[in-house]
Amino acid sequence: MTTSTHFPEVIMHQVRPAAERGHSQLSWLNSYHSFSFGNYYDPRFQGFSHLRVINEDQVVAAAGFATHGHRDMEIISYVRQGTLAHQDSLGTREKIQAGEFQLMRAGSGIRHSEFNASASEPVHFMQIWIEPAQRGLTPGYQQRAFATQEGLQVIATPDGADGSLQVAQDMTLYRWQGGPLDYVLAPGRWLYLQLLTGQLNGPGVHLAAGDGLQVRESGPFNLQGQGEALLFDLPAA
Repeated sequence: MTTSTHFPEVIMHQVRPAAERGHSQLSWLNSYHSFSFGNYYDPRFQGFSHLRVINEDQVVAAAGFATHGHRDMEIISYVRQGTLAHQDSLGTREKIQAGEFQLMRAGSGIRHSEFNASASEPVHFMQIWIEPAQRGLTPGYQQRAFATQEGLQVIATPDGADGSLQVAQDMTLYRWQGGPLDYVLAPGRWLYLQLLTGQLNGPGVHLAAGDGLQVRESGPFNLQGQGEALLFDLPAA
């Protein structure tokens, strides 16, 4: 008689392989979707808690997203390479450089465009959508550069603590860089990890660049390896 190999850590930790993400390829855009987005639909991956979109986008030189509208969404962009030019209906005109984060609160309604600011080099960035705790909020714009540091670094919080971006949801976004990743997930919380570079490994978990990981089990969370990742601490759904 064989025994089951479905241990609790495997059930509670679900890997989202990079190779299985949705993919959109246009003449000017190469985009990978961790969750259902646009014409890509996967009933297994339609968001995680209040996290609705993680897109990895590469835009060719002098191209981008023409002016369009959003409502009731917290939209975070993290530029990894190049420069992203932003304009919106609030009158904001900014350039987001590699390593910087932008948070646009769509709220009651906002129109914006995002373009590659370079005439010769591509721009590579992460686009993240988070459902706000309240609808109809006043639209707004935030942008921050965070000094590079090892370990976990707070990027966005509900109260904007310690110079972080202020997000209208009970969640915290961290950037992790460096060696082993250690975190303690509180009861009633879920965790989503998006690995950007490197590798991470733990019991029943093996992550490479582009992979995502859903964690629904509270307690210590430990992975060995090196690289860069985004970590979302979210309310359990």
